[in-house]
Amino acid sequence: MRLQNQAAIVTGSARGIGRAIAGRLAGEGAHVLIADVDGEGACRAAAQLRHDGLTAQAVPVDVTDPIRVKAMVQAAFDNFGRLDILVNNAGVGLNRPFLKTTLEEFEFTVRVNLIGAFLCSQAAAVRMAEQGAGKIISVASISGQRGAQNRSAYGASKAAVIQLTKVMALELARYGIRVNAVAPGPVVTDMTDVTHSQAIRQTYQSRIPLRRYAQCDEIAAAVAFLASDDATFITGHTLNVDGGFVSSGLIFDLDDAAGAVE
Repeated sequence: MRLQNQAAIVTGSARGIGRAIAGRLAGEGAHVLIADVDGEGACRAAAQLRHDGLTAQAVPVDVTDPIRVKAMVQAAFDNFGRLDILVNNAGVGLNRPFLKTTLEEFEFTVRVNLIGAFLCSQAAAVRMAEQGAGKIISVASISGQRGAQNRSAYGASKAAVIQLTKVMALELARYGIRVNAVAPGPVVTDMTDVTHSQAIRQTYQSRIPLRRYAQCDEIAAAVAFLASDDATFITGHTLNVDGGFVSSGLIFDLDDAAGAVE
């Protein structure tokens, strides 16, 4: 197991992508702290991992609150004696046209997605620097790399997370801390099951070479890779887990494409 006896915090891990990441890290041998604003949900997720024979504890946290964030990091040391991995997964989405986005909505999105990642990373990095090693991985988004309709607040916050990743990687390398990000495309989650209509799904899938949404476990696998010793010379990188969406241009129906070549 690649992460045997390492200690990890995964924020926003009571459900969805975060829950899958926590489960994957635990399955790789890590001791995982499930951190979520939904304290009861975090406890349930941790209990399920323990039921599966894995090591997990839970802590409630609001990633926008510096005091609670520091308490979260301390909880990792109280439970596991160290902190090797931080995964900044906690986030909020906003699907709103630019002209209708309110200041309050924009600020809230940035506060959770960007400032939350900043606060958690800074609190964790201080302790990791004392150890002389650590890994920080943030869940960004392809919306932070290309324009997407109704994504002004969300896209701006995720673009900033990608840039923050680069700066942290540069400054924290001297302490033995690697900093990377993953940028998912559309993912099958409880949220997208509700918010993504059939028309939205068809539009996404028509632009994704692999013609489908990602599964949460596929995002978790990318995070586990970046946290492992298989990625010891990777830092400052954003790994797209998007089925080729960002890299693709025009996608024709195969029959139409063949006709165009002829």
